[in-house]
Amino acid sequence: MPLEVEVKFPVPDPGALTRRLLDAGFHLETPRTFERNILYDTPDRRLRSVQTILRVRKYGDRWIVTHKCLPKNNDPEARHKHRDETETEVEDGQAIGHIFSQLGFQPSFVYEKYRTEFADPTGHCVLDETPIGFYAELEGPPEWIDATGRKLGIDASQFMTLSYGRLFEQWQRDNSSSVPNLTFDEIHAAKS
Repeated sequence: MPLEVEVKFPVPDPGALTRRLLDAGFHLETPRTFERNILYDTPDRRLRSVQTILRVRKYGDRWIVTHKCLPKNNDPEARHKHRDETETEVEDGQAIGHIFSQLGFQPSFVYEKYRTEFADPTGHCVLDETPIGFYAELEGPPEWIDATGRKLGIDASQFMTLSYGRLFEQWQRDNSSSVPNLTFDEIHAAKS
């Protein structure tokens, strides 16, 4: 099973990070593209309780179905997030969502972002514009993540292993908000 290794970090200046990535030898792989994600779970949130996700993503014109779970040898103290990840492109994400619902899963959380993807020969850096701020992810081998962070001037203390769902929960607490999803319309309405 493919293993995803990544970290996130907040990005106060997206333009500066883009310039540093290009100066460090990254190339633009995908220009800024809208992405909408729907997580599915059981009514009692069984998947969430074991840190597993079942997701349908619409990324530009593509539909991608993803399952992520903790690897068998997971170290909860690791500096990098490790997940077994299986994903595939599908023709009709809405049909897959309907199938999931028929199997007892229901939409449990929706999150949106605009994603710009950069790559070098070893790994990826994505720049995500979310309704609650800009974040980047470095994905690749752990040594590459650490070295690339240093090359980009990112202090390792800024690295996080939180999902967007967990970051959203922090935002909800900090803003005393009961907005249920991390969508541009819902966050905009909450801030108005």
